[in-house]
Amino acid sequence: MGEAADALAKALSAEHAAVYAYGVVGGRTSGRLRARATSAFDAHRARRDRLRTLIEQRGGRPAEPGPMYRLPFEVRTTADAVRLAVIVEERLTTAYLELAADRDPALRRLAAAAAQECATRAYGWQPVVNAFPGMPQPAGASPSPATAEPATAGPGVSPDDQAPSDSEAPSDSQAPPDSEAPTDAGATVDGGGQ
Repeated sequence: MGEAADALAKALSAEHAAVYAYGVVGGRTSGRLRARATSAFDAHRARRDRLRTLIEQRGGRPAEPGPMYRLPFEVRTTADAVRLAVIVEERLTTAYLELAADRDPALRRLAAAAAQECATRAYGWQPVVNAFPGMPQPAGASPSPATAEPATAGPGVSPDDQAPSDSEAPSDSQAPPDSEAPTDAGATVDGGGQ
């Protein structure tokens, strides 16, 4: 088993969390955004099931999902749901990078495809390309939602610092279509383990 088993387990854990998070995203969206969330939910469920099968084929015992996962912030609005979807996809991309480093070419292909699907979905939710670490941020660009702390009204937070309203959420006309390929996650959505 070894390193591949650990990387598969981490990817499965991340897919479990993504399935949970997309249930929340779907509950806070409607119309085309809900259809996009449903498509992502189905894709992550399929990827999760594929990872479970791979772990079993290698003699392992796949972890079951937790009953719930801690989200990085409270999801109250459509804009919050969109931000959560971006964070989930970006963190899943990271989870698959470790698996992409495995010596097994089949696992590398699976991980590369999954990471590409996640990156495509993240861009579909928020069509913004962030600067590479160490490079200057383009003028007027805001920090990546994966690294920005969610703002809530309260002491020391100005109204300008608050999360965008529902009307500021990316529209489907701004975003490229989602990838149809499955992908899923199972670590806590906020980046911690199960």
